[in-house]
Amino acid sequence: MSLNPPIRNWRGRRVWVVGASSGIGAAVAKLLLGAGARVALSARSAPSLEALASGFSGDNTLCLPLDATRPEALLRGMEDIRGHWGGLDLAIFCAGTYAPMRAWQLDGEKARAMVETNFMSVVHGVQAVIPGFLAQGSGGIVIISSVAGYRGLPNGLVYGSTKAALINLAENLYLDLAPKGIGVFLVNPGFVKTPLTDKNTFRMPALIGADEAATRIVSGIERGRFEIHFPRRFTALLKLARLLPYALYFRLARAATGL
Repeated sequence: MSLNPPIRNWRGRRVWVVGASSGIGAAVAKLLLGAGARVALSARSAPSLEALASGFSGDNTLCLPLDATRPEALLRGMEDIRGHWGGLDLAIFCAGTYAPMRAWQLDGEKARAMVETNFMSVVHGVQAVIPGFLAQGSGGIVIISSVAGYRGLPNGLVYGSTKAALINLAENLYLDLAPKGIGVFLVNPGFVKTPLTDKNTFRMPALIGADEAATRIVSGIERGRFEIHFPRRFTALLKLARLLPYALYFRLARAATGL
């Protein structure tokens, strides 16, 4: 069911990808540039952004290196986009970090970094783009969360909490913004091969590549989906697991992960 206005054509559409230097963000940016969109690329690494942009027309790319955990940097980025293109049509928030962690490994500094990068960067980014979207009566916000936010999982201490927070944030944003003509898209991938998941030492069921993930995300946006989750053979099982009573879920989670 389409809960957002479908996107029929990317040509000339103004898109901002925050977290575009690698992984899902880079793959989504390439796919949209190939479809004719104008894409502003943001991440900490300027060389990575420039390398990505070098394969496409300079008129369609805008490199905006920044630290997404700093709200003033995102506000400046939005001003730069407005100055170059007159406004924005879609913001995609992909910035994220991951540190595998069990309860006996709890590290406050690593936890703070995940909260700042995974959650607060999206809050700051949404704050930067909402005024322009409200003024023009249109626009879209894409939040990359994870199925790790569905329920607690071993090794997901703090990381899973940030993803659960993003799911709740997206739901609240949709309730507020959809009546005002602004789309909100929640992306909950399963395991995607990226530099972050390369840290995992356990078997990752239904692992897919970043290019396939980008194709699924863009297709979901084009169809106006609110939640875009994939691969469905894996995410459907986790959705069912959300309905289980705790006693059964905890047993199954331990058995499935071996942790």
